[in-house]
Amino acid sequence: MFARLRSDIQCILDRDPAARSTWEVLTCYPGLHAVLLHRVAHWFWTRGLKWLGRFTSHLSRWFTGIEIHPGAVLGERVFFDHAMGVVVGETAEIGDGCTIYQGVTLGGTSLYKGAKRHPTLGRDVVIGAGAKVLGGFTVGDGAKVGSNAVVTKPVPAGATAVGNPARIIQAESDAKREETASRMGFSAYGVTQNDDPLSQAMRGLIDNAATQEHQIALLWQAVEKLSANRPAGGLVPDDAARTEHFEAGRLNDLIGK
Repeated sequence: MFARLRSDIQCILDRDPAARSTWEVLTCYPGLHAVLLHRVAHWFWTRGLKWLGRFTSHLSRWFTGIEIHPGAVLGERVFFDHAMGVVVGETAEIGDGCTIYQGVTLGGTSLYKGAKRHPTLGRDVVIGAGAKVLGGFTVGDGAKVGSNAVVTKPVPAGATAVGNPARIIQAESDAKREETASRMGFSAYGVTQNDDPLSQAMRGLIDNAATQEHQIALLWQAVEKLSANRPAGGLVPDDAARTEHFEAGRLNDLIGK
C-alpha cells in the first residue's frame, strides 16, 4: 500500500513543475486524494457493498470536486491535474500513467445497464482540459486528446484528437498543417474542422501559406546562385525581403477576432 502511495506521489512530482515537496503533494493535491478515496470506494464496490462504495465516492466528490464512479478501474500512476469538474463513468478504464486535466468527462452514450458504456484509456494517455470522451471505445496508448475536444470514436495509439467533433491528427499532411499553423501563431485546436466553413477556409489559407513559403525559399536559392556569378556592378538582391513573414494578426482581423 505504501509503495503504491509513494508511486502516486512521485508521478505527480515528475509531471507537475509546481509540486515542490512530498508533503505538499500529500496534503494539497485533490487529484491524489480522489485516487486514494476511489480505491476505498472500488474495494467496497467489488465486494458487493454497492451503497457504501457510492457513498464513499460521493464524499470524495464533495471534498475534491472530482467524481469517479466506484465501478471505474484506475491503473497505476494516474494523475488528475487540478481536475475540478472531472467525471469518470462506471465502466470507464484508465490505464497506467494517464494524465487527466480539469473539466474532463469520460462519459457514456448508452442507457443499457451492464453494457460497456464508457471509454477505455490505454497507457500514458493525456486528456486535455474540458475534453469529452463519450462512448465505450478505446483511446490507444500514448494518445492525446486536445482541450475541449469531443471524441466519440476510437483514437489510435500515438495519435492526437482535436476539435468538435474530434478529428484525428495522424496523416503526415495534417501534422504538417498543425506545425505550420503553430509557427504562424494560429492553431486550429478547439474548432470544428469538418463542418464549419470558416474552419475550412482557415485550413486552406494555412496550406496555401505553407506552399508559398516553400516556393519563395526555392526562388531565393535560385537568386543566390545567379548572384554568385553576377558581373561586377550587377544588382544585389535585397536582403530585407528575407525578413518578411506571414502576419498572424491579419488572419485574426479577417475573421473578426
